[in-house]
Amino acid sequence: MLLPALSTDVEASLQAVAPDPRPAVLLLHGLRANPLELMPLARVLRAAGYVVEVPPLPGYGVIPGGPADAAVPPWEQWLAQAREHYDALAERHGQVVLGGLCMGAVLSLALSRQRPAAALLLISTTLHFDGWNVSPWRRLLPLAYLPPLRGWLSFKETEPFGLKNERLREWVAQAMQSDAVSAAGAARLPAASLYQASRLLRHVRKSLPEIEVPALVLHASEDEVSGPRSVRELEQRLGQAPEVHWFHDSYHMLTLDNERVAVAHAARDFLQRLVPAPLPAAD
Repeated sequence: MLLPALSTDVEASLQAVAPDPRPAVLLLHGLRANPLELMPLARVLRAAGYVVEVPPLPGYGVIPGGPADAAVPPWEQWLAQAREHYDALAERHGQVVLGGLCMGAVLSLALSRQRPAAALLLISTTLHFDGWNVSPWRRLLPLAYLPPLRGWLSFKETEPFGLKNERLREWVAQAMQSDAVSAAGAARLPAASLYQASRLLRHVRKSLPEIEVPALVLHASEDEVSGPRSVRELEQRLGQAPEVHWFHDSYHMLTLDNERVAVAHAARDFLQRLVPAPLPAAD
């Protein structure tokens, strides 16, 4: 006697939880930014056989067309959102790589303390806001964190918007003027977001020696947001010494700027050595 056919709903449910041998990569965008800034990297990794997720994180990022003045939740909620995306990937994939750009790299470091990571991709990691374009008035920033100031103060993003490429910089400036947000982030950075970022940074910097995960650090030598000090701290304090690549023709937004292809290839080659994706089946 033939077994009854599975219902469409049951069959779809089984497919949804079916194991996938491909490693997954969870990429986290920067503060007050969106997944667009990581798409060039995501495309290269997908072409190499990886499953890549670049989720929007409401309250942490800003989506083009979405509200730019949404309430800023505590950084613990940023982390909880990222953890949910990790858990969904881990249900189906045996290995999950964590990575991110700028504060997204810091968030991936925090997540690696709570969930096992096959590897870390740390791009323009911002442990310190000390790049050449950061105002010397930054030392007064803690005053802006005091309530109620942090509830209404914000800071306008200015050129070069993390981009050495002048044509891309012009495009970003136009997008920020017309839509208040671009692929390189939002036009304004609320003090509330910076306050939560400062709390996240303190948490992660204390935890660095406990993070024993193979890590790739990609950083621009002319990063205008986060200077070499952040890389030195990762080299000296991470529980496992990272592999470091410097780039000399880009600014902070490495995944969009002049060397975006070289950045993506460096990440791909690192993962292919440590967390290889299975080769596609022959015809």
